Amino acid sequence: MTKAELIAAMADAAGISKRAAADALEAMTEAITKSLKKGKNVTITGFGTFRVSKRAARTGVNPRNPSEKIKIPAMNVAGFKAGKGLKEAVR
Repeated sequence: MTKAELIAAMADAAGISKRAAADALEAMTEAITKSLKKGKNVTITGFGTFRVSKRAARTGVNPRNPSEKIKIPAMNVAGFKAGKGLKEAVR
């Protein structure tokens, strides 16, 4: 499902215009992004949890020159864990 298809489905389900659905989706993604930037988790009960994980620094291999080692810095990464309701719906 693409973003446009999701907006259309939201508009139909809620009985609102596609413009309003697009604004709502954009506001939701911005709110989730801001919380994750601050290091806070976002939990949507029955759907899942967006969280920030810390990835440790490590040594990798340069794909263009496999004999060359490169240092990959530590970083934060976004993750998602499906909630019980979503898991049961998919099964």
